[in-house]
Amino acid sequence: MGKKSSLPGSEDHLVSKKKYFDVDHQVFWPSAAIILFFIVITLSIGEPMNAIFANIQDSISENAGWFFVLAVNFFLIFVLVMAGSRFGNIRLGGRMAKPEFSTGAWFAMLFSAGMGIGILFWSVGEPILHFVAPPFGSGGTADSAEIAMRTTFLHWGLHAWGIYALVGMALAFFTFNKKLPLTISSVFYPLIGNRIHGGLGKAINVLAVVATLFGLATSLGLGVQQVSAGLEHLLGVSDSVTTQVLLIGGITLAATASVVAGLSHGVKRLSQMNIIIGSFFLLFILIVGPTLFIFGSFVQSMGGYLDNFFAMSFWTETYQQSDWQKSWTVFYWAWWISWSPFVGMFIARISRGRTLREFILGVLIVPTIITFLWLSAFGGSAIYLELNALAEISTAVSENVATSLYSLLEQFPLGAVTSIVGVVLVTSFFVTSSDSGSLVIDSLTAGGKLDAPVAQRVFWAVTEGAVAAVLLIGGGLGALQTAAIISGLPFAVVLIIMSYSLLKGLQDEQSKIRRYEIQKERKSYQDIISDVIKKREKKPPKKEQ
Repeated sequence: MGKKSSLPGSEDHLVSKKKYFDVDHQVFWPSAAIILFFIVITLSIGEPMNAIFANIQDSISENAGWFFVLAVNFFLIFVLVMAGSRFGNIRLGGRMAKPEFSTGAWFAMLFSAGMGIGILFWSVGEPILHFVAPPFGSGGTADSAEIAMRTTFLHWGLHAWGIYALVGMALAFFTFNKKLPLTISSVFYPLIGNRIHGGLGKAINVLAVVATLFGLATSLGLGVQQVSAGLEHLLGVSDSVTTQVLLIGGITLAATASVVAGLSHGVKRLSQMNIIIGSFFLLFILIVGPTLFIFGSFVQSMGGYLDNFFAMSFWTETYQQSDWQKSWTVFYWAWWISWSPFVGMFIARISRGRTLREFILGVLIVPTIITFLWLSAFGGSAIYLELNALAEISTAVSENVATSLYSLLEQFPLGAVTSIVGVVLVTSFFVTSSDSGSLVIDSLTAGGKLDAPVAQRVFWAVTEGAVAAVLLIGGGLGALQTAAIISGLPFAVVLIIMSYSLLKGLQDEQSKIRRYEIQKERKSYQDIISDVIKKREKKPPKKEQ
């Protein structure tokens, strides 16, 4: 006999009974050691790390770019097939499970966790950079404008959310339906059984923690660069690494307060606030900006994205022999993959009670459409100004991409006010990403507990800020991109194996559901026969004539 294990049928894996720290030592300490080693090496080497990061990124992108492209397409196709199959009716948490959050709150948290800071940073900068230097053809033309928008749609559209849907669906299914801990290793139960609690399972979780932390650090680093650029633009505060590090410290404190408040109070309320502020921000641009152009761009870019979907999705620039894709598409695919344990686990935590079909379509379609509208409003407005020679947004973007949003806003009424709102929104998304990421990493290093102690959450919130600060000191945007690509490559392999394991788990669940339905039908048939027999026994015999 021994302590109760977290095998199927047990509920103890979701509850923490310790006050300060409740860690899985075989995951917590190796993860912390790897992260600490990375911090020490980066700080010790200093400025030369920038060149080292660039070489690592180039090597991975050139040799594994094709693999990232193939893997990300596989993930999207897989989840769409699952949604349309007989597995789509399986409910996360069982047949009687009810959604914990309203549909509106669910979508708000999906969007805040899934895109957040990134879409604020790149919504103006990326379309303009593609407009000036498209992946093919000449820049600064109407054709390059269309290519720019549909390429940006590719990077922020269905493929990104397909990765999140895969990880979120797998985690939610094995946690809520199979009663396993909320850890990445749990999704491999059909393949390795109880070894998910052994060394192999622990190694998978360590990889997930490291990938999540570096993916988060990339996003947080981009966010703080944009906040710092906004403060310089508005108040003249020096946009330096020192300022950015100080901002990371201050915003991390705010994230820590949200972490202490927990999921339902801190993260949920911040996510809803983000959506409200973001909605007014978007509405303002739709009204004061080139409204007809924005909606036309949204429709045409959507059509171009869908019409060229397969060609863009499987494009590897093989025949061009250029370096464009490794800095853009490959980086994005690696970034989304490295972020997937975080976003997937967060989505899983808020999705109990929804069917797989509802989950997949909800995660794929609604956030994608909102993202495309946002990109059309901000990126489309910037391109409109460039095409009509009304402003040179591209000059500001080439000097510092973090200032792109503010350069656009100052072209419209109330530029100073909307820039302040932009800084507030970036900061709020920063806090949301940090606190929700802390909750996820906390769960991974606590053996799958959903309510691990507050002190533990605080530790990981501070660690995320520290890693983001070190990456900025050690090499800026290049270091952030390299961190995402390094952690994304091995985790892409993990996700491919995860797909097969999830399929086996769903097949087992479907067989159980079918057996239950057969037993239910048999019982109903037996009950009918029993009722008929009872009625005949009660019926008086006919009198003889």
